[in-house]
Amino acid sequence: MKALVSHSVLLRSSDALTDAELVGRAIGGDRWGREMLYRRHAGHLLEMTARLLANRDEAEEVVQDTFVTAFTQLATLREPAAVRAWLSRIAVSLVHRRFRRSRFLRLLGLDRGADDVTLEALATTEVTADQRAELALLDRVLRKMKPAWRLAWMLRRVEGLELTEVASLCACSLATAKRRIADAARLVHLHVGATEETP
Repeated sequence: MKALVSHSVLLRSSDALTDAELVGRAIGGDRWGREMLYRRHAGHLLEMTARLLANRDEAEEVVQDTFVTAFTQLATLREPAAVRAWLSRIAVSLVHRRFRRSRFLRLLGLDRGADDVTLEALATTEVTADQRAELALLDRVLRKMKPAWRLAWMLRRVEGLELTEVASLCACSLATAKRRIADAARLVHLHVGATEETP
C-alpha cells in the first residue's frame, strides 16, 4: 500500500535563523535570505526614518535606498549579527542627505510640501491643545535646525537611543554626539521653552 502524499507545503521560517545566518545566505545569492532580511528589518527602519524625516513617503524611499545600498555592500559587513545597526547607519546617513537637500530646496522656495509624520501628528488624543501647539512649534524648530543637530537630538530624545548608539548612527565620536544634542537642546529651549536635561 502506497503512503498518502501530503499536499501541504513546508515553508521555510526565518524565525529559526539568526541575522548572521540570513546575511550569509544573502551573500551567497539566496534571494529568500535577502527577502527575509528585508521583512525582518524594514518595519523598524520605516518607523525610525518616518519620525526623523516627518514624511512617510520620503521614509519609504529611504528604506528602499537603504536596502539597495546594503545588498550591494553586504559582503563588506564585518559583523553579520549586527546587520540591524548597520542598516540603521545607512538609513540615518540617507536621512542626513535628505535634510541637507530639503534645506537647500526651502532656501530656493521649492519645499517638498506638507509633512505627515510630525511630532504633532504623532501625538496621542490625550495631548492637550497647549501641548499640541508646543509640539507644532518644536516641529518648526527642528525643521530649521542644522541637519546634524536635528538627527542627533531626534535619535536621543525621540527614538530614545543611548548616546553610544547615537554616535554610531551619526558616524561621529561620543563627544561630538553629546555636543550636537546639547546644541540642539539649546535651540529647542530658546524657541519652545521646554526644560532640557543634559545629553
